[in-house]
Amino acid sequence: MDLKLNDKRAVVTGGSRGIGLAVGTALAREGAAVALVGRDGRVAQEQAAKLAAATGARVIGIAADTGDDASVAAMAAAAEERLGGVDILVNNAARTNPGVILESALEEEINVKVRGYLRCARSFAPGMVDCGWGRIINIGGTAASRTGSVVGSVRNVAVAALTKNLADELGPQGVNVTVVHPGATSTENGTKALAANAAARGLTLEEVQREFAATISIGRIVTPDEVAAVVAFLASPLSVALNGDPLIASGGALGPIYY
Repeated sequence: MDLKLNDKRAVVTGGSRGIGLAVGTALAREGAAVALVGRDGRVAQEQAAKLAAATGARVIGIAADTGDDASVAAMAAAAEERLGGVDILVNNAARTNPGVILESALEEEINVKVRGYLRCARSFAPGMVDCGWGRIINIGGTAASRTGSVVGSVRNVAVAALTKNLADELGPQGVNVTVVHPGATSTENGTKALAANAAARGLTLEEVQREFAATISIGRIVTPDEVAAVVAFLASPLSVALNGDPLIASGGALGPIYY
């Protein structure tokens, strides 16, 4: 399927590893120009160079801390200047969920994953509105629909609420805003979290992976590339029927009915 992304320009925050890098790769393979944004500018630039060489697409790396107003403003200005504009924003930058109930942890997560998403959206939305077309995809998490982590649940519920508000505001102006909630994903950080879970319970990593797989209808944990395929579709003009809507990219959690 041609996703019609050849002339599009995308910014992916948290783009130097994990789901963010997989998203950047999927967009570049579809012919989009891509800016990979990460806190470590050197790593972002290295990954951009590798991706450009592998795909032939235009890929750049930009340093930014999405928890800081000035840093986001500088990143947005650099991305728009170097790419000639931005049509697609994928908000993915987040801290690793500490898994503990700490007010400081919650405040930091809200600043980076919620206010940070809003900072980026507000930076790029005016240009999208001027063009009459744009896509903003927010990466949340299935903790939005379950208990187990106060920080994880609150930040992802907030991302879902942010998404719907932006969709209602920007949709009439040609900018669609959606949220993707990945479940357990075989990223480096995801595997580390499972390993920590295993160590705490005296189990092996393989045993915990099998436990998680048994709760998923496809029988295994999804990969970053599989989540990225969903995001690439949402970034395309073909996704116009979806606005403000959540997509659960978990491989199908057994039991819950989402509506």
